[in-house]
Amino acid sequence: MEIIVDFTPDRPEVADMNLEELRQYWQEIEEKIADLDEEEPEDMDSEAYDDWADRHEALEDIRDEIEERLEEFGE
Repeated sequence: MEIIVDFTPDRPEVADMNLEELRQYWQEIEEKIADLDEEEPEDMDSEAYDDWADRHEALEDIRDEIEERLEEFGE
């Protein structure tokens, strides 16, 4: 059974953000990804790595969503 965990509870709604809020949120997510990259487990076959990869993917998905919204603003 797969358990899906939202690693970003209380995250703001990207669709409701203005340009400056999007830029700030993008920077915040970039920093979180960089921090998470420093914590990457060495054993790619471990549960810890799977958990890390899930969190990383969730943040990348948010970053992609922000970037799509920024494109709507012509950024």
